[in-house]
Amino acid sequence: MSERERLRSSLLDCRLQRSWSQEQLGERAGITRQSYAAIESGRSVPSTEVALRLARALGTSVEELFQLAAEEPEVVRVDAVGPSSPGGRRVRLATVAGRLVAHELEAGGTHGTVPADGVGVDVRGCGAEVRLFTERPPPPDLVVAGCDPAFGLVCELLRREHGVEVLWLSTGSRAALQALGEGTVHVAGTHLRDADTGVYNEPWVRLLVPFSVTRISFATWEQALLLRPGNPLGVRGVADLARPDLRFLNREPGSGSRHLLELRLAEAGIPSESVPGFEETSADGHLTVGSAVRAGAADAGVAIRAVALARGLESIPLAEEPYELVVPDHFLELPSVQLLLSTLRRPALGRQVAALGGYDVAAMGRPA
Repeated sequence: MSERERLRSSLLDCRLQRSWSQEQLGERAGITRQSYAAIESGRSVPSTEVALRLARALGTSVEELFQLAAEEPEVVRVDAVGPSSPGGRRVRLATVAGRLVAHELEAGGTHGTVPADGVGVDVRGCGAEVRLFTERPPPPDLVVAGCDPAFGLVCELLRREHGVEVLWLSTGSRAALQALGEGTVHVAGTHLRDADTGVYNEPWVRLLVPFSVTRISFATWEQALLLRPGNPLGVRGVADLARPDLRFLNREPGSGSRHLLELRLAEAGIPSESVPGFEETSADGHLTVGSAVRAGAADAGVAIRAVALARGLESIPLAEEPYELVVPDHFLELPSVQLLLSTLRRPALGRQVAALGGYDVAAMGRPA
């Protein structure tokens, strides 16, 4: 874009408002009609002195007369998108295994205040186009998908002590593993139980990830039914979720919490469709469930006990589960992954997570 193409003026409107000819305005500004006409048409860019003269003649400011034209934002084509379509949404860009990937940033949850790189403007198949913002955050060194609220402590420690930028995507376990298998994240967090064997994570990793990985223990946590303070409806277990007077808030399909509840309902012989809200509701994380129950928007939901403690809620234990981080073996030597693994082994981090309540961090950072 040339200099004159970058400049827009309101000279014509101002002149016509006063019913002046080009020659009259030129005379008032001390320039020829030809010079004025070239400026008004955009063929010429005025000097600072001429711009000041024109503003004085019209009784306005230079800023009112001349503005920089808005430049067209740069648009980039990305190679892949994350778990959600970024069309029309705020997105963050990251390079994973040499591919440029766009990840949608939700308006709520962990992404409410995360700066974006731009807006997804077109989605075709597995790719997308992103309209970039002029000012963008530093590119992430590590992309992690998972649902554990405590992982924010890890992100903060990596950023503060090592300068590692982490893009942490709040997703359910199945979506995290699928993103890992598709090569759009570096690490996935999961807590999925196999219905046939009762084994956690390993069967699901084999099903969804087509390459060799290493599973790293983060913590064993307590999953629970979260209930309003004082448990005013007298809920005693999953069987009570089928009561017509109870409002249940479910987690999103593919999340470990929803999958666990499905198993517990099946064990109790209760059809999931008999639970009010089971099919109709979908919360995007543990904290969302806790906040909704605390606010009285729901009577019950499934989340980790640490959220119940943080929100002052009642809880009924459902299971102890291993929450693991799944790392592709071909990423193990990445500097950012090495720093993540060393950070997980630090006792100080374990103490921070354990203090949240409902976490056993004895094996944190060890191979599962």
